[in-house]
Amino acid sequence: MLKEIRIHGRGGQGVVTAAELMAVAAFEDGKYAQAFPSFGSERMGAPVQSFVRIADHKVRSRSQIYEPDYLIVQDNTLIGAIDVLAGLKDDGMVLVDTEKQPEELGLKTSAEVRTIPATKIALEMIGRAVQNTTLMGAFSGITGLISVDAIIKSVKERFPGEVGEKNARAIQKAYDLMSVIDRSASGGKGGQRD
Repeated sequence: MLKEIRIHGRGGQGVVTAAELMAVAAFEDGKYAQAFPSFGSERMGAPVQSFVRIADHKVRSRSQIYEPDYLIVQDNTLIGAIDVLAGLKDDGMVLVDTEKQPEELGLKTSAEVRTIPATKIALEMIGRAVQNTTLMGAFSGITGLISVDAIIKSVKERFPGEVGEKNARAIQKAYDLMSVIDRSASGGKGGQRD
């Protein structure tokens, strides 16, 4: 098993931190993982990508991820501005931070499109519009690739105290929301996809 994830966002949104935390969480789950960024112009608001590989065996490849299994789009204004769907596998999944429904995004892909109001949840639970950890919880709820407990542990270790606790609550809320959606859509199978 090898799964590749590409995260799109803008400078200052924690795209690189999200990749690092996901890799640490995967390691906590007993998997092999690597995370690394790709910067264009290194300034606030510029498009940024980061990459995560998660496997049940050692990962030797160090190249960028050109054909991801999963995409996480932290800033929906990137849709149309850059080709966020480039290389996404037909049976893949894209998770977008937006209050819109998937069909409202106009994404031309045969991959599954999922949406969650991650910024709204982050503002409510954390008090800041920092949606990276919230999206990690949603990703766990949808895919089951990384456990929510491992994500929360990695976040609390990186951000101890009140900041970590607030992020943990946002992660859990997003996880619960997406897990409930998956259970109702798949007849009670939780975060598993058919």
